Order: sequence, then structure tokens, then C-alpha cells
Amino acid sequence: MKKTWVVAAESSRARIFMAESRVKPMQELEGLAHPMSRAKVLDINSDDAGKTFDRMGQGMHDMEKEVDPKKHEADLFAKEIADKLQKARAASEFEALVLIAAPEFLGMLRKHLDPNTLKSVERTVSKNLVREDEEQIRKAALELE
Repeated sequence: MKKTWVVAAESSRARIFMAESRVKPMQELEGLAHPMSRAKVLDINSDDAGKTFDRMGQGMHDMEKEVDPKKHEADLFAKEIADKLQKARAASEFEALVLIAAPEFLGMLRKHLDPNTLKSVERTVSKNLVREDEEQIRKAALELE
């Protein structure tokens, strides 16, 4: 079996495992946390939206926020994970990669991976299993039944 890393992630937490065998327990290498993804929107946004003039007339109104603050924080965390994976791949710490995350976060993560790291991805699982035990994650990652 190739030297495989299994990453189980969600918007506020990620766990990285090393899988050396399909049947032996994986070794958890690292856990990452991004508490801002779990923060309340009011805690993330300290200011109100800016004000702008209407195109017609003298009225003013609040400008709309273009990005949901919680999605923005999740995207920042996905980039942080992707950067870590890219550095590890460049250092030959793994040969194959399995990504496990809820569909939306999986998309964010894939968006931030460089082409060489994307080539290392052997499997993706669209489920949020980050809080499950190692055995459940291993079964999903390595297709054990």
C-alpha cells in the first residue's frame, strides 16, 4: 500500500491520519482547529455594513454583504488545510491522499489544492466523519466493509 494520508475535515476541525495498511488502525498525525468557523456571525462581523447613496435620489442604504462570514471562515480554513497538504506532498510525506468532508467543504478544499496535490487524491468521500472514531474513518477511506 502507498504511503497514504487520510484527511477528515469540516469547516472548523480537521484530522490527519497515516494509513499503513487497510486493516491496521491508522495513526493520527495531527488535529487542526479553526474556532472562528464556529463563532457567531455577530462575533465575526464587528461592524455594520457600509452605507451608499441610491443611484436615483438622495436616499442612503446599507450595502449588502457579498460573502456569508461563516462561509468565508470555512474557506480560510480549507485554504489552511490545502497549504499544509501541499507542503507535506512537496516533502514526500505521503504518496496518496484520501479526503473526507461534507460536500460543500470538500469542494472548498479541492478548490485550494494545487494541481500536483490534486493528482495525489485517490479517493474522496462526501460525508462529515471528522467526529467519528478512527475505525469508522478508516472504513470510509479505504472502502472496508
